[in-house]
Amino acid sequence: MEPEAPFRGQVFTVSSITHAIKQMMEGVFRGIFVEGEISGLREPQSGHLYFDLKDKDSLLSAVMYKWNVRNGGQSIQNGLQVRVFGDLTCYAKMGKYQISVTRVEVLHQGNLYLEFEKLKKKLEAEGLFAPDHKREIPAFPRRIGVVTSPTGAAIRDILSVLHRRSPNLEVVLAPALVQGAGAAEEIAQAILDLNKLKPAPDVLLVGRGGGSMEDLWAFNEEPVARAIYESKIPVISCVGHEIDYTIADFVADLRAPTPSAAAELVVQNADGVNAHIAQLQKQLFQAVSLFYERAKSRVDLAVNSRVLKHPQLLTQEKEQQLDDLNLRLQTAFEKRFTEAQNRFDLLSQKLKALSPFAVLGRGYSITRDKDGNIISQVNQTKPTDTIYVQVKDGQIRAEVK
Repeated sequence: MEPEAPFRGQVFTVSSITHAIKQMMEGVFRGIFVEGEISGLREPQSGHLYFDLKDKDSLLSAVMYKWNVRNGGQSIQNGLQVRVFGDLTCYAKMGKYQISVTRVEVLHQGNLYLEFEKLKKKLEAEGLFAPDHKREIPAFPRRIGVVTSPTGAAIRDILSVLHRRSPNLEVVLAPALVQGAGAAEEIAQAILDLNKLKPAPDVLLVGRGGGSMEDLWAFNEEPVARAIYESKIPVISCVGHEIDYTIADFVADLRAPTPSAAAELVVQNADGVNAHIAQLQKQLFQAVSLFYERAKSRVDLAVNSRVLKHPQLLTQEKEQQLDDLNLRLQTAFEKRFTEAQNRFDLLSQKLKALSPFAVLGRGYSITRDKDGNIISQVNQTKPTDTIYVQVKDGQIRAEVK
């Protein structure tokens, strides 16, 4: 016979029964250790950490408030096998139980994390993450391809942003499973199908909304990575939340933290572009107006200048300078000529003084034989020789006796 339920037939409000469960749970499960694998890690701006602890059969929600994060919380990430210490609590607003963690001890890497790292190293070694393979995202695409679930929040966020920022943009959706068995193959095929379109999209958005590591796992599988790498169209990956990283993010040409952020990255804000163009037009008009005003001022100054009203002023000063230069040149020439003439006269006098003819003028003579050789001694002649005596005004022919 089953024992009688103590509260059988009693009516509770939602708050009262949640409060009763909270009291019972928090009074019993205090200061306990729980082991499991980290999954679905989230870190909002508050600084608190939210994640799930899971094993092969079950999942337990966990929260670690920011004042406890220093006790091992900084090192945790999805896929780690950990032992946490804390109290089991009931989050009354959502009616769910969770463990409030005060300390974390990392035991080893979880299976999913090890698979992630293994594939990451393999693809990196093959060059799928190489920066020189990254293609530039077009600044003003006209056609965008989207690979995601047709019913998920991601496509609604993307379409909302695109419609607001660029309402005339064409969007082509290639629907695919983004979670569970066969999802990776569907995502890869959708990327291939969009590459075959004519005309092809200018850029592809590939992703989904947030979730646990298991939920996002399709984007960590090799078929998706290779499809992104082989795509002829630039790819923006947008998987999960800002803290979520997948293999697809490393292969893609650009990573966006969320699907809506991807939509914002891929298109320029139409209002922003128009405002920028208007600002450029205003700056151009101001620059042209300033140039016109400066040019007009210069023309007015020139037209009203004394020189243009009396053009002779442009030359009269130069003409006076020319006359002055001519006078200075003539004076310099005459001075140089007089100095040269004086030097010439002086040299002429010196030359005359040194000339043999000057010696002849003073009563001396020069005697030469018939061959023109100067005779300076008696023994240079013999009787009957003919000699020639040069005097001041001529030559005397004589015979030696």
